[in-house]
Amino acid sequence: MLKLYNTLTRRIEPFEAIEPGYVRMYSCGPTVYRYIHIGNLRTFLMADWLRRTLMYQGYQVRHIKNITDVGHMRIEMLDRGEDKLIAQARKEGKTSAQIAEFYTEAFLEDERRLNILPAHEFPRATAHVPEMIAITQGLLANGLAYEAGGNVFFDVRSFPNYGKLSGNLLAQMLAGVRDVADPFRRNPEDFPLWKLAEPGREMAWDSPWGRGFPGWHIECSAMAIKHLGEQFDIHTGGVDNLFPHHEDEIAQSEGYTGKRFVNYWLHAQHLLADGQKMAKSTGNAYTRADIEARGFDPIALRLLFASIHYRSRLNFTFSSLRSAQTALDRLRAAALRLAAAAGGVAAPGAEDGWRAQFGAALAHDLNLPRALALVWALLRGRGPATPPALRLQLLLEFDQVLGLGLAEWLRTAGAAGHAIEVAPALPAAVAELVAQRQSLRSAGHYTQADAQRAQIAAAGYAVRDTRAGPLVVLRRADEEFGSISRPADVPSQAGQPDRYDFSINLLVHDSRADLQRCVESIARHAAGWSLELVIIDNGSTDDSVAYLQGLARAGLRAADGTSIPLTLLFADHNMGFAAGRNATMRASCGRQLVLLDTSIELRGQIWAPIAQALRDEQVGLVGPYGLVTDDLKEFTESAGPDVDAIEGYLMAFRRALLPEIGLFEEKFRFYRLLDVYESFMIKAAGYRVVALPELAALIEKHAHREWYSLSEDERATKSKKNFDIYKRRWHHGESLTVRGYTDGSRWFGHDHALHLGTHTHAPAQLPPPGVPHTHKHQHWPDHDHEHAHVHD
Repeated sequence: MLKLYNTLTRRIEPFEAIEPGYVRMYSCGPTVYRYIHIGNLRTFLMADWLRRTLMYQGYQVRHIKNITDVGHMRIEMLDRGEDKLIAQARKEGKTSAQIAEFYTEAFLEDERRLNILPAHEFPRATAHVPEMIAITQGLLANGLAYEAGGNVFFDVRSFPNYGKLSGNLLAQMLAGVRDVADPFRRNPEDFPLWKLAEPGREMAWDSPWGRGFPGWHIECSAMAIKHLGEQFDIHTGGVDNLFPHHEDEIAQSEGYTGKRFVNYWLHAQHLLADGQKMAKSTGNAYTRADIEARGFDPIALRLLFASIHYRSRLNFTFSSLRSAQTALDRLRAAALRLAAAAGGVAAPGAEDGWRAQFGAALAHDLNLPRALALVWALLRGRGPATPPALRLQLLLEFDQVLGLGLAEWLRTAGAAGHAIEVAPALPAAVAELVAQRQSLRSAGHYTQADAQRAQIAAAGYAVRDTRAGPLVVLRRADEEFGSISRPADVPSQAGQPDRYDFSINLLVHDSRADLQRCVESIARHAAGWSLELVIIDNGSTDDSVAYLQGLARAGLRAADGTSIPLTLLFADHNMGFAAGRNATMRASCGRQLVLLDTSIELRGQIWAPIAQALRDEQVGLVGPYGLVTDDLKEFTESAGPDVDAIEGYLMAFRRALLPEIGLFEEKFRFYRLLDVYESFMIKAAGYRVVALPELAALIEKHAHREWYSLSEDERATKSKKNFDIYKRRWHHGESLTVRGYTDGSRWFGHDHALHLGTHTHAPAQLPPPGVPHTHKHQHWPDHDHEHAHVHD
């Protein structure tokens, strides 16, 4: 019997369909205003495996997956009248309907590429507004909602069972929203069913309460009830949907019908990247197209996700995806060997032992990792003796659940001895090279065959010989140059002797033109100095990698013809800005490190002023653009010489400081405020931070491509995240600032001006010498606390 973990009851329990043999299942689908990322796909794959398991066990399944084409809006966004679809349409110069249609097709293509069974229906929110209005009217009639100023809100306190899914108590409701200010809302926990539209709003409908638009949660209730009925078996989604979305779905659906809405709720856990939840705003989200652009088969991603239980967090890395790709290649090759040994797919035949074990793995809350282990045991000939024909039959049968598409792949792979085209759309010229190479090998001309292999590799493909014939796959960049997944993958040069005067560190991510301009300007102004160039490609998907590969092969020379040593690093994904910087610093061997932004173009030799300034052992950091602050929040430009921070366009310091100040804080995935944060690290170690305005005359600062590629909302979101990281570390750092410094001030890791003698006490307020006392210090408007301290 199938047993599933039911979020509603918080336990694994036997599955029983409402109607024997027939399962009604609903999955929260995408909001179609941008490409979905692979974290979203993990949730959709969980639903796919559940559906396939139910079908494998003999159930008939009706699966509904909605398309939210009105806007996936949180409560605070509804309050401001914001809609992601409208915002994206405005950004791209299209209508909301055009945006929704484009990204709906992109989503469906993503599902096709991962072999996800299409839902029986994909209802769209915009086609179900009348149903949403009807449910809202019903909730008003049942006394569970109220109208206010053209808006309709669900009255959470009128629904006693609110919180039964997520476990949130009424006092905890505010955790689900960040802004609850609304003049019409009776209670902050109430959520909107219908919102009054502002004048001129594109996506709005007539209603009994005026022209408006639906709330986020009412959409799924309306579509689920229409297509599956007032009660159905299973509802799936990601853990992000658990609260408030699914909790609110239950409240409004059961409040409307008076019946239990769903019997089983299943939620897939977060997909992480670099230890953080995958999200576009964090900069660690990857799409299916990103995966393919790096030479991976989307089915390898499916196999990777199948290897970890859906209720466990998975930290995605490209190294793990490479392993999954290798496993997929081996699985396909094994299927080919079995097909060749069996002479084709075997006639129907049962092997109860294997089927029982496979079924038991699935029945225990979709334990796909255990099911996969069983498949590998089957292929390797472990367990009961099984002839090749039967093993192939069982493999293809089990794959009806796993969904790796092995049967279709075998049909299209070609007869034994012909090229097996794993790579999509193998060009005719490459196919001809493969055929020629196979003929040469068959004739024993291995030297000529190796030459053909080299031509195939130059075309961007790799050929692997199997018993069933040559296997052709896209060649990944890491096969030639290697790649890293984290800074620690780079051998550290810390403690090694200085080999150069300067190590110039560059980081590129999808900005090849800027990189090339910067590199060429360095070469023009490198003569007479001992320099090395350390460059990391931080997961680019443009032609940056190709440019760097060409640079690696051709080398780089200064204007006087001398060679400039190159160290090139290729990250297999965007590790984040700070992590990329750390990788280059670990690889550097110069006395001075120069962290240069690729938006900078050298117009002269910058090396002498930097070297002279850093000869002063009291100076820790220099650069052309200095910043100062009065309140640790707002920074203004300053010519110095002493400043609070150096802007990240050009920062230079002695490599010998790294053991003392440490590598950069890798929570900074985006570059903003990392320069300020690290400037304070150097000041806290007791060094001066000095602006060198004369450097500005030797460089040209071009537009920062990454900044201008972002929308205003994206800039604000990323900047706010970085500001919070900076604030947590340095909100007590007044004594480190140029204007806040007083003689004798020292940094103890957690200080501010009030700890350093500027707070005064009346004599009667002072305790005896050496006796600690406390008083409140208000640092920022939203932050105060007390510290025990003593007075001598």
